[in-house]
Amino acid sequence: MPIELRSDTFSQPTPAMREAIASAVCGDDMVGEDPTVNRLEAMVAEMLGKEAAVFACSGTQSNQMGVWVNCQRGDELLIESTGHIANYESGGPAILSGVSVRRISGDFGRLDVEQLEGQIRGGNQHFAPTTLLCLENSTNLGGGRTYPLDQLQRVCDWAHERGLKTHLDGARIFNACVARSIAPRDVANCFDTVSICFSKGLGCPMGSILVGSANDMARARRARKVFGGALRQTGIVAAAAIHALEQHIDRLADDHANARRFAEAISQLPHIHVDVAGVETNLAFFEIDPVWGTAAQLSQQLKERGVHINPAGGEQRLRACTHLDVTRDQIDQAVAVLREIVTQGAAAHQTSSAGTYG
Repeated sequence: MPIELRSDTFSQPTPAMREAIASAVCGDDMVGEDPTVNRLEAMVAEMLGKEAAVFACSGTQSNQMGVWVNCQRGDELLIESTGHIANYESGGPAILSGVSVRRISGDFGRLDVEQLEGQIRGGNQHFAPTTLLCLENSTNLGGGRTYPLDQLQRVCDWAHERGLKTHLDGARIFNACVARSIAPRDVANCFDTVSICFSKGLGCPMGSILVGSANDMARARRARKVFGGALRQTGIVAAAAIHALEQHIDRLADDHANARRFAEAISQLPHIHVDVAGVETNLAFFEIDPVWGTAAQLSQQLKERGVHINPAGGEQRLRACTHLDVTRDQIDQAVAVLREIVTQGAAAHQTSSAGTYG
C-alpha cells in the first residue's frame, strides 16, 4: 500500500465510522425530516455557539453558501491572496452569487488590521462595495498556519465596526483549535458564519456544514437548494460526521506530531528547504532546490517508490499532509525514500559538476 501524504481527504472511514454509517437512522433531509442530520446540525451549532447550522455536500459548497448569505449581487469580498475561496472554488463567488473577490497579501495566509486598513470600498459608483471579510483557519497554501485568538478577535472587531460581515473558512478549524489549545466556540464567536469540512482532518467520506444565525441559516438553506445540494437520506453521511466529532478531534494532535516529525527529518536532507518551526498543524510544506530539479519531478520519483506527495503552490514547492491513516512508522519510511532520492540526485549533480569544471 502506498504512503498517502497528498491530502487528508484520502483518508478512509474507520471500522467504527462504517458501523455508524450502517446503523444511521434516516429520513428526508430535503424537508427537514432526517433525524441524524438534524442531530448533527444541532450538535455543531451548540459546539460553536451559534443559533443554527445547515449540512452541505462539501467545503466549497458551504463556503459558497456563506458568501451567498453575507453578500448581495455586485458586492465584493476581501480575502488573503492564498485563500481557498479565492483559488480553489472555481470562481464560485462570481458565478453563484455575483460577488467579486479582492485578494490581499498577508502573512502565511493570515490577515491583520494593518493589511486591511484602507481596503474597504463603497459609496463610489466605480467600485463594487466591500461587504464581507473571509479568513481561513488553519490556512492551506499559507502553510497550515493558525491564527492566535486575539488576532481573530482584533480583525473581526475591525471588520464589524466598519459594517462588514465576516466568514471563516474553517475547513480545518479543529486542527487550528487543537494546535492553539482554544475552544472552537471562541473562534466561531468572532464570525457571522463558519464553514467546517468533515472530510479533511476528521476523516469522513464527505460532508461539510455552515453555522450562523437562524436567519442566515434559513437563507443558507435556500442557497443549498439553488446550488443543487439539498439531499434526501443524508443521515448515512451525517452519522459519520457525528462519530468524527465525538472520536476524532483530540487525535488530531497525533497528525500534527507526525507532520513535525516529517519536517524535522527532511530538514537534514540535501536540497530540501523546510521551515520546521512553521509546521503548526498537519501540513508540512517544503521546497526542493532548483539545482536538483522541480517539485513535479520529485513528486513523480516519490510516487514510483510508493510515497504520494503532490507539488503545491509553486514550481519548487510540495506539501505533505498527515491524517488518521498515516502512522509514525510510515512517516519514517517516507523520509527514508525521500532521503534516497535526493541523496542520489545530489551525488549525480556533484559528479556532473566535477566533470564540467574538473
